[in-house]
Amino acid sequence: MKANHTGKVILAGAGPGDPELLTIKVARYLQQADVVLTDRLVSEDILKAYVRQDATLIYVGKQCRRGASTPQETINELLVEYAEQGKLVVRLKGGDVSIFSNILDELQILAAHQIPYEIIPGVTSALGAAAYAGIPLTARGYSTAVRLLTYYKSDVVTDAYWKELATTDDTLVFYMSSETLEGVVANLTRHGINGDKLLAVVEQATTPLQNLQVCNIYDYNEQLKGRKFISPSLVIIGRVVGLHEQFGWLANSNSREEYFKPVAKLFTTITDHTEKVKDHVSRA
Repeated sequence: MKANHTGKVILAGAGPGDPELLTIKVARYLQQADVVLTDRLVSEDILKAYVRQDATLIYVGKQCRRGASTPQETINELLVEYAEQGKLVVRLKGGDVSIFSNILDELQILAAHQIPYEIIPGVTSALGAAAYAGIPLTARGYSTAVRLLTYYKSDVVTDAYWKELATTDDTLVFYMSSETLEGVVANLTRHGINGDKLLAVVEQATTPLQNLQVCNIYDYNEQLKGRKFISPSLVIIGRVVGLHEQFGWLANSNSREEYFKPVAKLFTTITDHTEKVKDHVSRA
């Protein structure tokens, strides 16, 4: 049964890692929130600094190809459950709230239940990774456009589109694709991508553990193939990558430590909340 009043949900981006990239508006809402549902790729420093001690903090992390990831259905149910109790809920996502973040599912469930919401942008990882690597994503004489892509499985990019990507001068940025990077390179080189294009992999961008690996795309098999990159990793491909040599300002950490906790270590945090919601839904 619904409460007499409905709360509100704030869909907010936490930025790519560096806690100082959090916006003032998101920080203010975190200080006011009754409930915070946080992704895995959110700095613990943000949660410690801004979430009220008496607030309910729930980890609802996702991790590609990992069985412990929180189902989207569970996240949707939690949003509705707490909002219908009259709570102010912050749904805190890593990076920007609308770039590869499943925001559509959450917007649809909130609209269906007539729950008020706000959308607050954050620094997406493409911008954060490029800035901290000293790689302007657009630059006169190098690239005038950027494409944000993902290649987490083989059917998300058509063969015709691979051909277009291979011939464009746009900077290509691949999210969630470090584990399928061999396929990205194979498809682009198969379609004759220009030999002056460089490839950069930025691991744990904007954090103290950031590492950057750069090579010519045609040298990938000799230099980077088979390497295990730490999540999250972002891939940048284009002539602009070469600007890192001149403008890179942050040295590699050369650490293999993980800045963000894997989902498996956080998953038990939501168990009680999940069961509570399921029980509430079954009785509704």
